[in-house]
Amino acid sequence: MDRRTLITSGTVALAGVAATSAQASSSKTPAEAPALSIPGVGLPVIADGRLRNYVFVSLKLHIGGGKTVEQMRPKEAFFRDALVKAAHRTPFTVAGDWTRLDENRMSAALVAAANAISGRGSVARAEIIAQNPRLRAGMTPGV
Repeated sequence: MDRRTLITSGTVALAGVAATSAQASSSKTPAEAPALSIPGVGLPVIADGRLRNYVFVSLKLHIGGGKTVEQMRPKEAFFRDALVKAAHRTPFTVAGDWTRLDENRMSAALVAAANAISGRGSVARAEIIAQNPRLRAGMTPGV
């Protein structure tokens, strides 16, 4: 083989690789919306006016409104603070269970707080990833 044949065959091979990778990227599912992870927020479980337990919640804020993760990351402390304040004001306690919290109420409170913290529509939704109670055994009323 001479040099001209090698260059031509190399170009054809590279063109084939580029076409294959372009097809692969177009067949993938669309990219997931940006999200900000917030691990380990300790929230109280309050029942009958008494502190019964703490549940450590990990969550993910799905970002909307043209915001980026880089714009939202500096506001993470404000999101944590708003969630803890909301949990003390109106506890997210599930009746009859001191080891978990109401995910729907937590999510709604956090999205509402995000409107004030970072602007309307900046957080599309809040997803609760995990709930880990501090005390796990014997934490239900009547036990």
